[in-house]
Amino acid sequence: MRGGRRPGALEPGLERPDGGASGAIAGVSGAYFLFFPGARVVTLVPIFFFLQVIEIPAVVFLLIWFVGQLMLGLAALGTHAAAGGVAFWAHVGGFVAGMVLGPTLRMRPPAPRWA
Repeated sequence: MRGGRRPGALEPGLERPDGGASGAIAGVSGAYFLFFPGARVVTLVPIFFFLQVIEIPAVVFLLIWFVGQLMLGLAALGTHAAAGGVAFWAHVGGFVAGMVLGPTLRMRPPAPRWA
């Protein structure tokens, strides 16, 4: 066991794949990306030493987050570092799974009732 981590699919020397609640939350975020494209997110943005609260479209926020996770996952592929225990590929996979499965799991409107 290297660095206290266990083996997974992308790291054959590990005992088990990483993932969990953060991957599931990423899945919900992927579905949110599709279902609520017009929603807005209030977020805190650091600008040098100042913190600015701004409102941006959720689509932009989630796209920036997804690209960040993808880049960090790609950067960690060639290293043996544990990256602080963050399962970037669980986030990427969860987000994509939410986008793919979200529409199929969406509740249909109730059938009309005959009086």
